[in-house]
Amino acid sequence: MTSWAPEIRQRKGPRYLAIAEALADDAGAGRLRPGARLPTHRELADRLGLTVGTVTRAYAEAARRNLISGEVGRGTFVRGPAARFATAPGGLHADPGLIDLSANHPPTGPGDGEAVTLARALKALAGRKDLARLLDYPPPGGAHEHRAAGAEWARRSGLEVTADRVLVSSGNQHGMTAVLAALLSPGDLVLTEALTYPGMKNLAGLLSLRLQGVALDEQGMRPDALAAACRARSPKALYCVPTLQNPTTSIMSEERRRQIAAVAREHGVLIVEDDVHGRIPERAPRPLSAFAPERAVYLTGTSKVLAPGLRVGFIAAPEALVDPIAAAIRGTTWMAAPLMAEIAAMWIRDGTAEAILKRRRREAMARHRLAGKVLGRTAGRAHPAAYHLWLGLSKPWRGETFADAARRRGVGVTPASAFATGRTAVPDAVRVCLGAARDRDQLQRALRVLAELLAASPEPAPLPSGP
Repeated sequence: MTSWAPEIRQRKGPRYLAIAEALADDAGAGRLRPGARLPTHRELADRLGLTVGTVTRAYAEAARRNLISGEVGRGTFVRGPAARFATAPGGLHADPGLIDLSANHPPTGPGDGEAVTLARALKALAGRKDLARLLDYPPPGGAHEHRAAGAEWARRSGLEVTADRVLVSSGNQHGMTAVLAALLSPGDLVLTEALTYPGMKNLAGLLSLRLQGVALDEQGMRPDALAAACRARSPKALYCVPTLQNPTTSIMSEERRRQIAAVAREHGVLIVEDDVHGRIPERAPRPLSAFAPERAVYLTGTSKVLAPGLRVGFIAAPEALVDPIAAAIRGTTWMAAPLMAEIAAMWIRDGTAEAILKRRRREAMARHRLAGKVLGRTAGRAHPAAYHLWLGLSKPWRGETFADAARRRGVGVTPASAFATGRTAVPDAVRVCLGAARDRDQLQRALRVLAELLAASPEPAPLPSGP
């Protein structure tokens, strides 16, 4: 049985909700592993100086969120973070009646014709005399022409890097895995935005890394809060998403990026920059990595911009870190699939990637306009080209209760708790992915459900029975 005792003193609201939210945060950060046995109701009540009824209600709330499960005669066990709100599109058992706006999917507009574009690329490949090489092992880090395409992709975002400092990964998530596995050790502390990409939380649990959230404002991570965390905790790395931050869609100004880079340099902290959304805005500041290139690893890819199934990522790193990261790529998937990398490189070279990007951007902006019409002034915070919006909720709605209510009405959204790191106060908000709907008509139906919920009040949850 774990000796878990949640830190709830700084949390606002009812104590039972504070316990449930602390459990969600600790599970998400890897401090509570799936399968861990929790203290009994009475034991936890004694540790916290609360009534048994309060703990019972907290465990009931955690079970309702799918965080824990009870087994008669054995106890209560951790199931993990709020995974049902942050699963892959459709999941293993897709609900055909669900419009799932929890998946951050590139939007597809009418007549986009990606299938035709792919068929044209495959036909061009089929006519090449050197096609067989795409079925062979590439050199470590990827073929030179694929690494050169990655360098060009980064250059278009404002980062000047040579091909020998670029590695090819099997998508951005795999790139993150390789970088963190290569450069950090179990137990190392990583600073993230207070609300961060759930995939980073999953990786922290997988690699036994500790996470601490850093306060955000309208530009993303605050330099003063980062400096304070560096002084207090001596972190090894900083992970952040400066452009179209997930989930808030904020964009750091260039001056803010300079300040963040200066803090990282002063305290000797490695920067891991996730720029997977960097090409989506028509104009964005240069990457954070450009302001501290000697200690920054830059991650980008094609899945969010071109197609989710095109699992090609690019990692730009300082020369001294290239070999360790390449070794981690070999130790995980051995290599990125050369066929996928060749298609991505072709599209980057011949202009297809830019054409697809423009179509994605145009459709995203149209969907944001639609959201504004349906949701009105409640439409939430969002960059007009982002694939999602950050929808703040009015009391008495909370993220989980709203997400539960929406799912019962056939719409999936992601509550703020799925993004919260450590002991961060969880805002009353949900992420709504506008690109996930099949078309604008389906999106409009889903948004109308959300608008109706926003205008109503949550149904009261039943009190748990039993001791």
